[in-house]
Amino acid sequence: MKTIQGFVRGRSIELNEETGLTDGQAVEVVVTPARPAPAVWGEGIRRSEGSWADVPEIDAVMERIAQDRKRERRSQ
Repeated sequence: MKTIQGFVRGRSIELNEETGLTDGQAVEVVVTPARPAPAVWGEGIRRSEGSWADVPEIDAVMERIAQDRKRERRSQ
């Protein structure tokens, strides 16, 4: 038995590699969804890029956050 990944295209499955079987040979197929590839570090940041672009007060908000963090570090 061999596990080969592929993509569903309507009623067909397009495999990512050759099966090694002869053309026309009957096979039994068990279909399970492939596990998603592990997320690349930083992908969430890249996807959220520009999400604050239309918030005019973002600079003031970020400055307030930075000041709060400085105060928290000093009090520890």
